[in-house]
Amino acid sequence: MSLYRKIKYGIRSLGCLVRGEAPISSGEITKDLVRGCVGKDDPVILEIGCNDGTHSLWLSEIFRKPKVFCFEPDPRAIARFKSNVKNHPDIKLFEIALCDYDGKVDFFQSDGHKRDEHRTRMPDGWDLSGSIRQPKEHLITHPWIKFENKIEVPAMTLDTWCNEQNIETIDFIWMDVQGAEIDVFRGGGNSLKKTRFIYTEYSNRELYEGQMNLQQLTEYLKDFTVIKRYPRDVLMKNLKYV
Repeated sequence: MSLYRKIKYGIRSLGCLVRGEAPISSGEITKDLVRGCVGKDDPVILEIGCNDGTHSLWLSEIFRKPKVFCFEPDPRAIARFKSNVKNHPDIKLFEIALCDYDGKVDFFQSDGHKRDEHRTRMPDGWDLSGSIRQPKEHLITHPWIKFENKIEVPAMTLDTWCNEQNIETIDFIWMDVQGAEIDVFRGGGNSLKKTRFIYTEYSNRELYEGQMNLQQLTEYLKDFTVIKRYPRDVLMKNLKYV
């Protein structure tokens, strides 16, 4: 790399850090990175928005004795999860939506098919974009995805769930909740204090009504710092965790 390009890249990176952002990395998070962050063989991992269990199995393969707790409210995804994961000894599913209160919450189911492979994989409709927040710009960016069905699902805060399950430490949260990130965070104030790492999807467009962008999310999570940022996901570490 030439000196000019090094200086140019350095200035651009410094600008990101001044704004409280990390430079965007290409690719996706790796097993080695997750393993290096957690640094133990028996972590407690929460996958919030687990869909069909693909990442649940991926996470369980990284460690020797993990406890992977998964959360999914869409009945169609739950059925696919149970078919894929079956009775895995390290994975447990909770058929609820995590949000900022206990009770019931409206869930906007996504639907539609763009390609034949979608029909094969998800015969009951595209179930990867459902949310407890009503879709907004998502209807423009992905017009083939429909949100014509709204169902009521069980809801719980992260704090309530941790208390019920006697969770003392959360080593890693993997989260994909389609615009409802702030709802999970608001319901987990105490739990986040004992959470070491969070890996979550984000968007700087309001794909769902009231969705917070990355800057707003990081400002809300004052005890966390961004250690790696991808185009649509971010990895954060709790600086005050003891």
